[in-house]
Amino acid sequence: MLRSRCLKHSQLPHLRNFAHARPPVPSSAYLNRVSGPDVSTSSTPDDLSPSQRRLLEAALRVDQAGEVAANYIYEGQLAILRRDAAASALIQASSHHFSFDDMWAQEKKHLAVMNKLQVQHQVRPTALWQVAKVAGFGLGAMTALMGKEAAMACTEAVETVIGEHYDDQLKDLQGFTHPSIVLLRDVIREFRDDELEHLDTAVEHNSQRAPAHALLSSVVGMGCKVAIELCKRI
Repeated sequence: MLRSRCLKHSQLPHLRNFAHARPPVPSSAYLNRVSGPDVSTSSTPDDLSPSQRRLLEAALRVDQAGEVAANYIYEGQLAILRRDAAASALIQASSHHFSFDDMWAQEKKHLAVMNKLQVQHQVRPTALWQVAKVAGFGLGAMTALMGKEAAMACTEAVETVIGEHYDDQLKDLQGFTHPSIVLLRDVIREFRDDELEHLDTAVEHNSQRAPAHALLSSVVGMGCKVAIELCKRI
């Protein structure tokens, strides 16, 4: 039986909060089912060519792994910046004040949805699952140790690559007509827009003032691109 590897329930926000915090978005189909599942959320195409199936599996494998890494990047950053009220509030809202615009909360939502998509489409998770956790936490902690501007530069670099990656996926998935893939495209578009908002937030919070910003951005961005290619295949 295919199992979804996901964060512990205590690490995920209350999913209904996401569904009701703002007008319905495509991912709400997975987070707030008020009626029974329909074909778009409970089935996978059975008429794909081998190349189309490989494309779908690679896309979901990479996206799920990316959300795992993103969650651990923020966990690593918060472990270092916890005493910096402004930085920690930006990464994670306090338990007394939930902000839907909080970046880590959005990444937790993304992972919750990707876990469901992985099971729905019967996609094997990447074998690099544990590597994504360790690498994500290490990257987050290391950049946070360099200062909050470097932590924001990390977010800027990661989200730049992820935004481009999601754009490529939207092009690759054009022509798929099954309702589940139509919904998947809408979810990817929603998540891309979230990630680009994170990029803008990072820039607004002085990411480009980080020490050796150009070098740091280049190294982090290249690491993300290598990770994407590895997770497609492994």
